[in-house]
Amino acid sequence: MKKEIHPQYFADAVIKCACGAVYKAGATKQEISVEICSKCHPFFTGKEKLIDAAGRVEKFRAKQRKAAKK
Repeated sequence: MKKEIHPQYFADAVIKCACGAVYKAGATKQEISVEICSKCHPFFTGKEKLIDAAGRVEKFRAKQRKAAKK
């Protein structure tokens, strides 16, 4: 292996989520900020959060209902 080309490795890097959860893992950065983690992701929590921007979810559901009637 070539010397001086690999980034520094931090075995105890801190990963902070927007929900407040803090994890320790190995990484090439000492501190990492993430928006979503396993404690707040809908797949892991079982809670579905729909962010409706300009009624898109309702338009989609209306199309589904219309298609199901045909």
